[in-house]
Amino acid sequence: MKELPKTYDPKAVESAIYQMWLDGGYFKGVRDPKKKPFTIVMPPPNVTGQLHMGHAMDCTLQDILIRFKRMQGYAALWVPGVDHAGIATQIKVEEELRKEGVTRYDLGREKFLERVWEWKRKYGDRIVLQQRILGSSCDWDRHRFTMDEGCSNAVRTVFVNLFKKGLIYRGSRIINWCPHCTTALSDAEVEYLDKPGHLWHIRYPLSDGSGYVTVATTRPETMLGDTGVAVNPEDERYKDIVGKTCILPLVGREMPIVADEYVEKDFGTGCVKMTPAHDPNDFEVGLRHNLEVIRVLDDNGRVNAEGGKYEGLDRYEARKQIVADLEAGGWLVKTEDYAHNVGTCYRCHSDVEPIISAQWFVKMGPLVGPAIDAVKSGRTKFVPERFSKNYINWMEGLHDWCISRQLWWGHQIPVWYCADCGHMTCAMEDPTECEACHSKNIQRDPDVLDTWFSSALWPFETLGWPEKTADMEYFYPTDVLVTGYDIITFWVSRMIFSGCEHTGETPFHTVLIHGLVRDDKGRKMSKSLGNGIDPLEMVDQYGADALRMNMITGNSPGNDMRFFTERCETMRNFANKLWNASRFVMMNLQVEDNALPAELRLEDRWILSRLNRLIREATENMEKFELGVAVAKIYDFIWDHYCDWYIELTKSRLQSGDAAAAEGAQRVLLWVLTEVLKLLHPFMPFITEEIWQALPHEGEALMASAWPEADPALDFPGEEAEMERVMDAIKAVRALRAEKNVPPSKKTSMTVVTEHPQSYLDGEAFLKRLASAGEIAVTAVPPADAEGCAVAITEDARVYLPLAELVDVEKELQRIAKELKKAEGQAAGMKAKLANEAFLSKAPEQVVAAEREKARKLDALVENLRESAAKLRALR
Repeated sequence: MKELPKTYDPKAVESAIYQMWLDGGYFKGVRDPKKKPFTIVMPPPNVTGQLHMGHAMDCTLQDILIRFKRMQGYAALWVPGVDHAGIATQIKVEEELRKEGVTRYDLGREKFLERVWEWKRKYGDRIVLQQRILGSSCDWDRHRFTMDEGCSNAVRTVFVNLFKKGLIYRGSRIINWCPHCTTALSDAEVEYLDKPGHLWHIRYPLSDGSGYVTVATTRPETMLGDTGVAVNPEDERYKDIVGKTCILPLVGREMPIVADEYVEKDFGTGCVKMTPAHDPNDFEVGLRHNLEVIRVLDDNGRVNAEGGKYEGLDRYEARKQIVADLEAGGWLVKTEDYAHNVGTCYRCHSDVEPIISAQWFVKMGPLVGPAIDAVKSGRTKFVPERFSKNYINWMEGLHDWCISRQLWWGHQIPVWYCADCGHMTCAMEDPTECEACHSKNIQRDPDVLDTWFSSALWPFETLGWPEKTADMEYFYPTDVLVTGYDIITFWVSRMIFSGCEHTGETPFHTVLIHGLVRDDKGRKMSKSLGNGIDPLEMVDQYGADALRMNMITGNSPGNDMRFFTERCETMRNFANKLWNASRFVMMNLQVEDNALPAELRLEDRWILSRLNRLIREATENMEKFELGVAVAKIYDFIWDHYCDWYIELTKSRLQSGDAAAAEGAQRVLLWVLTEVLKLLHPFMPFITEEIWQALPHEGEALMASAWPEADPALDFPGEEAEMERVMDAIKAVRALRAEKNVPPSKKTSMTVVTEHPQSYLDGEAFLKRLASAGEIAVTAVPPADAEGCAVAITEDARVYLPLAELVDVEKELQRIAKELKKAEGQAAGMKAKLANEAFLSKAPEQVVAAEREKARKLDALVENLRESAAKLRALR
């Protein structure tokens, strides 16, 4: 046995323990036909990332689960990795280039990508090292990157297969476009915010001069691309103008008026301007009525050549100018304030523009069915279950997925266009000629795939797919995906339909959803609020175990949590309590093996029975993913049952001079400590491993030990109840003595009135030592001098303590008289205040009610003090 230092220093322990785990190879996921596999794939953080509280939460939850299952005897594998993060990484590198006075276009694609890879090599491992500091027990030898050779091969295989099935196509559709990032976005990458705006009502003259129609828009700059006006076919007001044409103000374009059921009769004027190039609904109406498609904004959000005199203006500058010109020309009818949902880019938060663009899409119709069935059938379960509804609602309303991005960093689309015949060649190997006409005049599509396209394959591409590897055969489907509710649509849905399509199986059995980590006021952590907390600073100050305990305590699946720095301090105190308790055990330990004694006393049976209950309950909670509930029970057991009670209960035996009694206490202390270290290990891996290494043990590491199992032979419900009757009496007597300021050194006689006399007779020694009892009588009837006693009441007993032995009667009467005078004065003052009509008429009702409650409490205090004084005077 090695000696534990006097104080626990996480900095001195954590890095050494982690290196010991690495050297021992304990993190490795090893295929074993005799074991059941348990697999987690880590949601890959962005290669640009630094560890934040969300990552800390993710890592903590996953590490708890993988350590638990590893100890249960599963062949546990936790696959780590990072995501290439297309937009985010490209922006980072372009920022560096700007400092050098160059752009990516100055370098060209090849040189620019060299710079990105160089940046990745320099900074890409930063978050990996930070994850290690938290104690993450991943199989680091299997670390993956979404653009490594294996993942790139999987991405290309999927693209080619879907293309050949007709499930990937290129087409001009309305897509979400970010003018700031200059790239297309999928629906899931658009965040909708309520923003104040305006609704402009504009008059469009009829071509025949017979009148006009009035339309309304929140984006007047797009009217430059209007190619029609639509009304509802059932709207009697406009039956006569359907088929006519109107003139577009400022532009002079003649446009048809069409009837379409998309238009709601009761919304606005019932006339809707049609801009097929800049609105998804207008685009669909345009297809039905063969309306012209005119795009008037370029990729940077500026008006293009189709905008006439407004060409070159930013969209918002153009808006101001167009509104002014409409007003000057007499076309503007009115302007209303109007709050509406505006789509914004999830990355840069700029307003997104719906524009028509030639992009690549995945046809979702054939893919969503099996993915919805995977959840409805229960093959994949969400925890909490309510999130399955979010998932199904999203999947049932899914549009085709826009997967092309106008970036250079990412998986370049494997399609080559033939300049001679127009054919598109899509192949696993880079072609040298057109597969249709064999022309050498071919050029590759410059766009890259959406980052989520490769992330969608993560659960199986990391295990070797598309090859039929032994890992794929053994570890897939994976068991649990741990992730936040904010990326169910971005990522979880895409992994499920990709797994179903490409492997024929759902990629994971359970999706464990956690909430966001918010600040202590419940606000989302953000740079703008300046309320972010660096988890590494918390580790440096309190230790990784304390941070992990903070993240999991009170945590329930699917719910946001508030982060209180003070709780890290509380958890550090808990670590110190465990450390000090372990040092106490070791200082009293003379045995060299860990086995229970043949003879168990009452207090031994109590703690072992409670431990059995803890093992059963905590294991059940862990299996149900109630990790916060499990750790709360373990925490309470260690702090309360083991440290505050059992250690105290054994001290008399340890110090008795009776070698056999002392050894029995030592063995139970060691046994219980070892078992609770195992239970606590997934949550606080560092300190538990350090203590375990110092205790008598079998095996090389705590993390490789077997998870505790309840032993029915150690269930002692009768003794458990008996011991807790005694403990309740001790707590009640201590509370009574504290209330009367009686020092622990002052012994008093005690009469226990109960229907369970044997419990208190067996526990007499504990009552004497821990409740400062002198002579103890156990009886079924109250003592004759009960009127002169203070009474401590429990569920099973009434404990009488003579007041004359508890207090100095004269001194106590003087103290009560002083308190009584003060309380009577306060009560009189409160009575006068409540008799004051001016106060009652002017003060708010809740203030008056609060004052009345104070008066009631003061009256009760006066009554109690008078009663206590009367009892004491009777003892003279």
